[in-house]
Parts: sequence; C-alpha cells; structure tokens
Amino acid sequence: MTAALAHVRADYDTQAGKSLALPLAGATVWTAAGIVSLFVSPRIATFALILGTGVIFPVGLLFARILGERLLNNTNPLAKLMALCVLMVNLLWAVHLTLLYTAPTLIPLTLGIGLGLHWIVFSWIIQHPVGIIHAIARTLLATVAWWAFPAHQVGAVCAVVVLTYLYTVITLGGRRPNTVTLNGETAAPESAGRIVDR
Repeated sequence: MTAALAHVRADYDTQAGKSLALPLAGATVWTAAGIVSLFVSPRIATFALILGTGVIFPVGLLFARILGERLLNNTNPLAKLMALCVLMVNLLWAVHLTLLYTAPTLIPLTLGIGLGLHWIVFSWIIQHPVGIIHAIARTLLATVAWWAFPAHQVGAVCAVVVLTYLYTVITLGGRRPNTVTLNGETAAPESAGRIVDR
C-alpha cells in the first residue's frame, strides 16, 4: 500500500505540476478585494469579497492553462480527493450567506478561514507542511486582523490571506516534486491509476 501511495503521489505531482494556479488565483482575487475595500464602505467591500472569492476557481483555470497545470483533466485519484475537499469547504457558503443577513461583519473572517481549510489535506497529498502552515497561519492571522482592525476588517483579513498565499506560492515554487524510486533510480510514474487498480 505504501509503494502504491508513493506512485499515486508522484503521479499527482506529474499531472498537477507545481500546483501554483489556485494559490496565484487566490492571491490575485484577495488582493483585488483588499484594494476595493480601501475605497468603498465595509458593506460594499464585503459584497465585493463574496463576489471575488466566487471567481477564484475560474481565475485558477486561466493560470493553470498558462502554467501548463492540470486542474479539470487530472486523472489522479488524489486530485479527486482534493476536489472533494474543495466541495467540503464550499458547503460552508451556507454559513457565509446566513451571516450576510445576521452578522455581515463576520464574513471576512469566515471566508478567510473557511476557504483555506482544504490546504491541510493538500499537505498530506504532497507530503509537505506548506498546506498545514498555510491553513494554521491563515486562521490565526485572519482572526488577529479581524479583531485588531474593526474599522477595516475586510482589508485587514485580505492582507493576511494574501500574505499566506505568497508564502505558499514561494514554497510550492521551490518544492521538489514527489518521485518514485525503482531499482535504485528515481522516475516519474507512467500511470498511478493503473498501479492502484491492480
């Protein structure tokens, strides 16, 4: 099982590349929302943040095309696990949208934390602490920023989320991908899916 999982992880890296598309998209959208928050009321800034975070995935697809990363056509089973984690995180929109009507000032905090939780599973997939650090730092810093800047909660949370994305992009950019060792030689797998199916 360990050898098969190593093959699957290596195949994930082969197909996904450096996995920079989505964090770059996230950094771009959260930066834009933070800039908007400097010029509009907190209420409008909150709506801009909601709309902005809804386009992270389409923007990520654009970055993926530019970088040659596979998001939608990744056949690796771990990519499917990652997609399910993203679905799990997006189920929190029931909470975010409820808060929009009951406690809108909490939206930057819940979006800042909630939309970053899947990074923990990503860390397990790639066997690197970057995702765990991202999720924990994002949670702690977003909470501190939300409390420390009550008049600028959207902008403050956006700033710390962007910082965690920048850390993540830099770390992923320098990370060595998972590989498989066969007879003492390192090689990328031909097809992890076939290995798992055996």
